Amino acid sequence: MRRVLYIFACLLAIGVAQAVPAPDNFLPQRVETAATGPAAQGAEGRIVFTAGNSDAVFNVYSITGQLVKVVRVGADQRASVDFPKGFYIVKCSNQWSRKVVVR
Repeated sequence: MRRVLYIFACLLAIGVAQAVPAPDNFLPQRVETAATGPAAQGAEGRIVFTAGNSDAVFNVYSITGQLVKVVRVGADQRASVDFPKGFYIVKCSNQWSRKVVVR
């Protein structure tokens, strides 16, 4: 009986640890990278696009795969474009694609 209670307590502790959300201050607000390539970052009501060393073209798709917007950003420039809340897929000039969340 003791063994059963011990196993139950361990499983309960593991389940509770996974169910507790991380505090807001635990998540980074902004991540800086040393890379000078293009980047896209979700923010409150918008997506911020950074071109890096050369011009960049960002294609923004809805989660269903429809093209929502094409954003062109010049070298060493930054653009902030308003979007409704949701999940988006951003592709950058066939270099990479990322999921972006707009809150």
